[in-house]
Amino acid sequence: MDRAWRLRPALSADAEWLADLKARAMRPDLERLGLWDEDWARRRFLDTYVPANTDIIEVDEMPVGVIAVRPEVDAQWIEHFYLDPAIQGQGIGSQVLRYVMDAHRDARSFRLAIDRGSAARWLYERVGFVHLYDDTNGVDQIFGAPGTAAART
Repeated sequence: MDRAWRLRPALSADAEWLADLKARAMRPDLERLGLWDEDWARRRFLDTYVPANTDIIEVDEMPVGVIAVRPEVDAQWIEHFYLDPAIQGQGIGSQVLRYVMDAHRDARSFRLAIDRGSAARWLYERVGFVHLYDDTNGVDQIFGAPGTAAART
């Protein structure tokens, strides 16, 4: 398949620029929710970053995004899925998400959390995720992939 992007394994050395990317990508949603705090956004990323679970998205050999899959016993959590705002809206996000889900598909469901009211919801719904429940924190909404145990509950 000819595509404009590729994935490479993440490294520990990627952590700082990825924390910056998360802050840029998440700022509009966090500001909308009245929760913007750049130090908190960076710290939250750095505290949960696991390079072994993470791939860097590159376009023309330049890093433009990140996606991680955190394996749990009953589900695989899509996490830290951020694209540089300059390349959003070009279809790369849905292509990457489909590719990563195909590469990790097994008996477990896929899950992810998004901020309430996030514009990213349409991306996840377009690739087949459905809303499962709202987290008790009042901010996160949990989604599951269709055709899985998570999506049927």
